[in-house]
Amino acid sequence: MNRKLVISLSLVYVLFMGALSIYYYTADETFKSLVSIGGVVCGAIPLSLALFTKLQFNLPIIISYLIFLFGSQFLGSILGWYGLGWWDTFLHLLSGSLLAFTGIALYERLVYRNAGKEISPWFVFLFTLSFSALGGVIWEIYEFSSDQLFGMTLQGGGNKDTMIDLIADTIGGLIIAVWAGVRTKIKLKKI
Repeated sequence: MNRKLVISLSLVYVLFMGALSIYYYTADETFKSLVSIGGVVCGAIPLSLALFTKLQFNLPIIISYLIFLFGSQFLGSILGWYGLGWWDTFLHLLSGSLLAFTGIALYERLVYRNAGKEISPWFVFLFTLSFSALGGVIWEIYEFSSDQLFGMTLQGGGNKDTMIDLIADTIGGLIIAVWAGVRTKIKLKKI
């Protein structure tokens, strides 16, 4: 069921962005067309994984990812919501949370199931926060590299923009990391 839903939702997003790329290309709006093509590529990631691998999907993460893409690519870049000032920071807060949830899902798959009381709530907290913060750092490296190599303006406010983005990523990750640590502590008390 999850696989079919991931395929359906991803396909809807890919087709939506594909139609937009054609529309904006014919309207001679190159930037919006390129953003839409990026949307096709990003939306095709969960679609490709669902079609060509046997991975088990964490449905809330996939849905959150697609919502994030919609907010970033369509609302932010195409409709111009990044011009609102707070939209970029809001999306970084969400992406920090999404990365933290992804870190939790990854952690749960990597940890031996019968580890029981051997798991430290502090380790869960630190792993989740670190995973989220690292994702934010990697994104900022991408923005910096794109600006330097291709003359883009992803870091609109330079160092200030980068720091605000990293702080928002970290706060989003911190909220989820605290939740994950407390949840682990509660689970350990029940064992």
